[in-house]
Amino acid sequence: MENLLKQATGKLPPAGNPLVAHRYGADPYALVFGDRVYLYMTNDALEYDENGVIKENTYSSINKIAVISSADLVNWTDHGEIAVAGPNGAAKWATQSWAPAAAHKVIGGKDTFFLYFANNASGIGVLSSDSPVGPWVDPIGEALILRSTPGVEEVTWLFDPAVLVDDDGNGYIYFGGGVPEGEYAEPGTARMMRLGDDMISVAGTAEVIAAPFMFEDAGIHKRDGLYYFTYCSNFYDGERPEGSPPAGEIAYMTGSTPMGPWTYQGTMLRNPGHFFGVSGNNHHAIFQFHGEWYIAYHAQTLSKAQGIANGYRSTHLNRLFHEKDGSIPHVEADYSGVQPISRFNPYQNVQAVTIGWSAGIKTERKPGSQEQIVTDIHNGDWIGLSGVDFGDVPAAAFLATVISLGGGSIKLHLDHPAGPLIGVLTVPACGEPELQSQWRTEVSGADGVHDLYLVFTGPEEAKLFELVSWQFSNRIHAS
Repeated sequence: MENLLKQATGKLPPAGNPLVAHRYGADPYALVFGDRVYLYMTNDALEYDENGVIKENTYSSINKIAVISSADLVNWTDHGEIAVAGPNGAAKWATQSWAPAAAHKVIGGKDTFFLYFANNASGIGVLSSDSPVGPWVDPIGEALILRSTPGVEEVTWLFDPAVLVDDDGNGYIYFGGGVPEGEYAEPGTARMMRLGDDMISVAGTAEVIAAPFMFEDAGIHKRDGLYYFTYCSNFYDGERPEGSPPAGEIAYMTGSTPMGPWTYQGTMLRNPGHFFGVSGNNHHAIFQFHGEWYIAYHAQTLSKAQGIANGYRSTHLNRLFHEKDGSIPHVEADYSGVQPISRFNPYQNVQAVTIGWSAGIKTERKPGSQEQIVTDIHNGDWIGLSGVDFGDVPAAAFLATVISLGGGSIKLHLDHPAGPLIGVLTVPACGEPELQSQWRTEVSGADGVHDLYLVFTGPEEAKLFELVSWQFSNRIHAS
């Protein structure tokens, strides 16, 4: 059995980074809503040349945004891809969707969510929804910010939005980047602007943020009444004045209002190459969750492990701290990631696309549905979840909702894909792939807190089934 197990690539238990290993995801942006944090990511996808060889990521065909979310920061639910740009996207006027930003505001007594995105480097669009995972619509049918917008005419790269909804309900957007010819030290390409009350319009004129060695990746957060504008420094390899940000690092400035004035303070996240041995652009998002501060960022660790580190990036997460004086010490990026902030409850209905670690599987949108499911399941593939709390009373049964194909089994192991076996669920073969069924099996030996592994077995080469959801029960005959 152990010899048949697929090996995890990129994310190895018990590591927390990258956050998922079954898809890429770049330019992360965080939105905290309710008891979950949602991460919106540029949907990096492999590009091939005419000979079928993977080539360098050009970003030119990216027109979707990927979304994952978590309540514990270690097990992540894949909500799939938002079709943003292009003929099949919500914003049909746009051709690309890069570097998203998300915001929530109560408007007219209703929770409303906004997803801002870059249409390459030529403008910024916005989508809206009544849910953090969509469906999304284009509320204005055109770009929110273009070169005709007052104050942005000289912005080299009109992209990389960040959005703040302040405590008083007022909204602000930060964006821009690029380096005009010869102006590395003071490129003058960062902008800030007020949003309208509706969050889908802008007010007034965009103002310049004098960010030293600005390159891209606007960020904004507020702590204890102090505002932080954060960004990635440019890659100028000449002499820099003392106190300037080194190349490709995340720098920060502080201000007493959301529109500044801003004072440069230093850098707090080195380039990914410093930590992971593979460099590239640097992009981040800072957020607070359950009283603690975190930074999401990307690195090419997954693609490096796959032998294809050609600009294909994956999201990571680490703690971020503020000193008493408001300064931010350097973040220590690593593979370990963060500690879980809660235990995982296996007695709830769990979307199968909730994953801590995995090997072999893929996820896809269920036809005709917003629901994401686990697909491409073969013999030896598996899914792992961290910190599953079975409680003091041992679990009695395991239930799974599946779409059967060739048929096979789900073997339930604790602490390792080949660890103690607590039960086996047999999924019969079915010639009707659209037929969804629920199956149950008894389990024993599952109490306390463990990592849980769902190991899939069946005929070699065959697609076994698709997994929709699962849960445990304390009662053998529970429905």
